[in-house]
Amino acid sequence: MLYKILADLVVLIHFLWILFLLFGAFPGVRYKAIKILHVSGLVFAFVIQVFGWYCPLTHLEVWLRAKHDPSLAYAGSFIIHYLEGLIYIEIPAQLIFSLILLLIGFNAWFYLRRGVKS
Repeated sequence: MLYKILADLVVLIHFLWILFLLFGAFPGVRYKAIKILHVSGLVFAFVIQVFGWYCPLTHLEVWLRAKHDPSLAYAGSFIIHYLEGLIYIEIPAQLIFSLILLLIGFNAWFYLRRGVKS
């Protein structure tokens, strides 16, 4: 039971991390530490997509689920696994990569635009 609770906690943290990557530029404009963490997270997301790696949180969650019940473990991407569960379609890795590039582009524009106004 402990492994299930820990795996669910990792899913929550993973979800919150994704939200931070999506919206972290807004507080990042005001706080340098948040900006550094946010940009570092975006770079890390880009690198793992370029090399076809999975997020360490995905590996941790799968390991915890396998410890609790091996039939609950899954292979592949965290995002693909949970989005497929919600909408029952397969999301190509190229789409995720494209969305990450768009996210990085938006955040670069946002940070640079806000930096010019300061």
